[in-house]
Amino acid sequence: MAVELVTFKIKQKNLEDIDKTAKNAGFQNRTEFIRTALREKVEEFKIKKALIEFHKLRGKAKKKISEEERIKIGNKIFDEFEKRIK
Repeated sequence: MAVELVTFKIKQKNLEDIDKTAKNAGFQNRTEFIRTALREKVEEFKIKKALIEFHKLRGKAKKKISEEERIKIGNKIFDEFEKRIK
């Protein structure tokens, strides 16, 4: 997998928080922490998008389902996404 160098500016206070959090969370360095945080954020957006689409489809199915069934299906979808990001 190719690795691309990305440069960005960040406030000193934010960098200190990143370093402290990375150390406390057991990351080897800030780069590992930032990569993980970015990966998780991207997955979070994908999950939100999928859930929005799921809710848009609500009521469009030929077979009507109860609110309880809809919640169960939503939870199942969320659980599957959660497994993928861990």
